[in-house]
Amino acid sequence: MSRNPLLATNIPGIPCRKGKVRDIYDLGDRLVIVASDRISAFDWVLPTPIPDKGRVLTGLTVFWLRLLQVPNHLISTRLEDIGPEFVARRDLLEGRAMLVRKAEVIPIECVARGYLAGSGWKEYRQSGTVCGISLPPGLIESQELPEPIFTPATKEQTGHDINISFEEMVQRVGRETAEWLRDKTLDLYRRARDHARKCGIILADTKLEWGRLPGGEIILIDEVFTPDSSRFWPADQYRPGISPPSFDKQYVRDWLESTGWDKNSPPPPLPPEVVEKTRAKYIEAYERLTGESFPYK
Repeated sequence: MSRNPLLATNIPGIPCRKGKVRDIYDLGDRLVIVASDRISAFDWVLPTPIPDKGRVLTGLTVFWLRLLQVPNHLISTRLEDIGPEFVARRDLLEGRAMLVRKAEVIPIECVARGYLAGSGWKEYRQSGTVCGISLPPGLIESQELPEPIFTPATKEQTGHDINISFEEMVQRVGRETAEWLRDKTLDLYRRARDHARKCGIILADTKLEWGRLPGGEIILIDEVFTPDSSRFWPADQYRPGISPPSFDKQYVRDWLESTGWDKNSPPPPLPPEVVEKTRAKYIEAYERLTGESFPYK
């Protein structure tokens, strides 16, 4: 098994499009999603990968899909089920490839927030609302909300997703679909939050993506409750009023902020200690949430 970080894949003869982290191969009626070790911050893909990050994202996604038992796009993670071109690259692809059903992506990021953090905290300080939802006065940073809230966002190909109101979401996808997505997203958030809490982790917020099959069924797609799509905090270090440490790339963001990088030119390479600490954070999240040892140490 290769211990070298995977920056990109190249499988000749199969159409591929590359996102910030994933390489997506088109097999016709199915897709293969390969999670690389690329890491992005401030809308840039950094030049330095985080070893095994893609395996953590894939392993956690598979874990949550099995735990939550929600209709989803996953068919298999066995390379033998994907095809000989992928089996031939087992040392690179083992643990980071998913064979999935094709679905028409619903162009809304479905965000559930249980705590006041990130862009939600920024908006609340200015207007007392988050995505148009009025919240009680006097809340402080990182405080748990009285009830989880659903705050949709547009799905942008470049740059930041843009928060929108629920009514704007209704205009984009229709009321029936919007209400179904809101209710299902909040239900999954609550269930994942309760599991994470038993593991000593606070699931502060998350974003889910959904797609529609040709027959009309809506299914969960992409990654699910990973450190890239969610804000995880260690419960024993949580204090309302401050931004807690987190099991994600916040360590990378903090280091980049300390370098004087202007965020408009290509970012600097990450030093080895930042890479190692970030990798350790991702693996710790995997092991605490799944209750299993990370198999690619």
